[in-house]
Amino acid sequence: MVVVGSGCAGISAAAAAAGAGRSVAVVAKDELGETNTHYAQGGVAAVLHPEDSFDSHIADTIRVARGIAEPAAVEQVIRGGPAAIRRLIDWGAQFDCDEAGELELLREGGHSNLRIVHAGGAATGLEIQRTLLRAAEQHPDIACFENTFAIDLLTGPQGRVIGVLCLTARWELVVFSAGQVILANGGAGQLYRETTNPSIATGDGLAIAFRAGAILRDLEFVQFHPTCLYIAGAARVLISEVVRGAGGLLRDREGVRFMPEYHERGELAPRDVVSRACFDRMVQTQDTSVYLDLSEVDRDPHELFPGISRTCRLFGIDIATDPIPVRPGAHYMIGGVQVDAGGRTNVAGLWAVGECASTGLHGANRMGSNSLLEGLVLGTRAGELAAREAGDSSMIPLDAGLRPHRPENSGELRLGIEDMLYSLKSLMWRQMGIARDARRMGEALDRIGFWTGIVQELSPQAPRSWELINLLTIARLAAHSALAREESRGAHYRTDFPEPSDAWRVHTAVEGVREGEKLTGLELRREPVSEAIPHR
Repeated sequence: MVVVGSGCAGISAAAAAAGAGRSVAVVAKDELGETNTHYAQGGVAAVLHPEDSFDSHIADTIRVARGIAEPAAVEQVIRGGPAAIRRLIDWGAQFDCDEAGELELLREGGHSNLRIVHAGGAATGLEIQRTLLRAAEQHPDIACFENTFAIDLLTGPQGRVIGVLCLTARWELVVFSAGQVILANGGAGQLYRETTNPSIATGDGLAIAFRAGAILRDLEFVQFHPTCLYIAGAARVLISEVVRGAGGLLRDREGVRFMPEYHERGELAPRDVVSRACFDRMVQTQDTSVYLDLSEVDRDPHELFPGISRTCRLFGIDIATDPIPVRPGAHYMIGGVQVDAGGRTNVAGLWAVGECASTGLHGANRMGSNSLLEGLVLGTRAGELAAREAGDSSMIPLDAGLRPHRPENSGELRLGIEDMLYSLKSLMWRQMGIARDARRMGEALDRIGFWTGIVQELSPQAPRSWELINLLTIARLAAHSALAREESRGAHYRTDFPEPSDAWRVHTAVEGVREGEKLTGLELRREPVSEAIPHR
């Protein structure tokens, strides 16, 4: 088996498959620890408090999802939460505990109870990544290949996936032959100029799945995190939602606390509400940010959030006394490769888990700290099922004519990949960002189509070019989906259709139309909530 991606979903899948007796290759395009999981600050939501319940967590998740969550997926993930936390603890995870030695549980926006398990204040993802990688490296049936770029999926008779074509750091083409391939390589946060995502989040899994014939779903739903540290010229740093859960307040440049004007839960409103409120206040006050005030937090914020404290001190900000300048940034791809309850796609032999998958858990708006939970629970489930269904696969001979072209300096016309990438990110931020309308999205589609042709014609055959092609692919599909959904729902807000519509209480599914091996167009359709996924 092959797992593409080394975050919490990918390593959970690999560990489960290896535990079932399968040999697993984990392929990562960067170092194994360079994942979105590594940067996840908030925590993992799980029902562990005596006053909490599965029914409460399920109800919270479905409410935030704005009517298009898949109830079966929600229940499966949430009921699997306690076991996932226990498994991590058994593997050595060090979560924050109270004075009695019990797990310290926090609350975040959208959650009605204390259920956020965290580590190092706001370094939960780092601890989970460390724990999972240690478990993988100690397992004799898991082999990890870092700095290995997955270019495309290989398909055999009837379109079944039979392997992954990759490029190593030494510019060698290799094929990982496998009866089952699990994609777990994250979302496409690098589509946006303002983003919390690391540079690896270029939508590779979504794009290669689409090219292999997979259905992608709900790509118009991109969640923006409301509080990214905003210092001009500096990389955006996420200020975790647990800061607001502990009592942090959002204020404008005049010191006015504004969130109660937008939602009864104030700073603990769902993320889409808080992001739009911050954006709206920035426009009203003609400021580049709003401000997060921790001066009223009960405990010492330096003690509660040591990582955030260290980061802010680099910019001369004392989080106990100084307001932290923040603004929204792209954070999470809610949509992804459409899968069933076990992680299977509509393409035989292909699975998807984590952020690159659309399981139905998040609906139109992800509730904080449910994503790590999803990766842990459904990653494990997909690994178990894929191990059961894996058959023996013979090695595939590599076509001798396939060779990567190392970029060379020449006098020929060449494309500025980084300039093109920045132009795409800026376009998506302006015209496919927090607030959208038909005119701007239509203009974005025209520009994306033009750029795609140029990139395919002029870009060198290299990973950075392939990442750009993948991002352009997902940008095009997301804009098509957003233009089609003529309403506002969850993370998708349209100024020309500002209210939700019952007619759009559905999923949007997009699939390539092909003539033989050639992609000739797109089919975008509405699919009812809870509709079964056809398998081919």
